[in-house]
Amino acid sequence: MRSLDLDLDGVGICHACLSFVSFPLDRGDVREARSSARRMTPDLWEEGLAGPAFAAVRAARDAGVVGAEEALADLERLGGHSAVARAIVLRLAAELAEEARARLRLLEASRPRLELAPPEWN
Repeated sequence: MRSLDLDLDGVGICHACLSFVSFPLDRGDVREARSSARRMTPDLWEEGLAGPAFAAVRAARDAGVVGAEEALADLERLGGHSAVARAIVLRLAAELAEEARARLRLLEASRPRLELAPPEWN
């Protein structure tokens, strides 16, 4: 699913809902993340993931990406209950976890510098 043109901001799904999958991933608990993905994917699918997922898989198929035809068939057959949909959710959850880690690193790096700024800048 890495070859799909999907990104966290472009799919328009609830980040709070996706966090049920991203938090265990961030902790390194892949088993719990997969279990959460199995529970959350149908809801995320209905909330708006379906459209961008179908579009990305169709674009991959049209570009000749290996396995895209099978992925599309899986989505068409099972929708939000498919292995492909769960893989997409896991990928997006990993992106969300990395984005949260990056924001935390930025906050930690900037915190000591805040006292150097004039009060009117805060």
